[in-house]
Amino acid sequence: MRVLGVDPGLTRCGVGVVDVSSTRTVRLVYVGVIETAHDLALERRLLAIATGIAGVIDEFEPEAVGLERMFAQHNLRTVMGTAQASGVALQVAASRGLAVGLHTPSEVKAAVTGYGSADKKQVGAMVARVLGLDAVPRPADAADALAIAICHAWKGPTVGAGSAPLTPAQRAWREAEKSTTARRVNS
Repeated sequence: MRVLGVDPGLTRCGVGVVDVSSTRTVRLVYVGVIETAHDLALERRLLAIATGIAGVIDEFEPEAVGLERMFAQHNLRTVMGTAQASGVALQVAASRGLAVGLHTPSEVKAAVTGYGSADKKQVGAMVARVLGLDAVPRPADAADALAIAICHAWKGPTVGAGSAPLTPAQRAWREAEKSTTARRVNS
């Protein structure tokens, strides 16, 4: 399964494409960052992000898209830009007929590291380790996009009967998912 991960942002939008096998082996296909200048008009920045994401989809032909789910931030300007970039990513994926999975930051961290409160350094290190890279992808937006893609891929249809045993990080993530679902049901 080929998955595009998107870490939305107005200034830097991370994009990462991975392939995952039925044995949960993950291989890096592409990683990059779509950057927009602060002095560009908002509509031009959003167009650049849309064009960049569309280009990645057209070139690498993912089967699914993982996108970081929005969460409350203290900086209203940052959250607005992130929300706008998320909307653009959703629109581009929909226009290509791709299903999108939304993943919270803690869900992504738990999937990749086994710990939902991991810091960026820990996430980056595990992304590099899972993908067999010599160094953590830079900037952090690129590593985050790969983490989102990995999370989505491991959560997807390749994880099931007949596939390899879960890794410790995947087991921790599965348990975190179960407890979150149980809390929602019991609320």
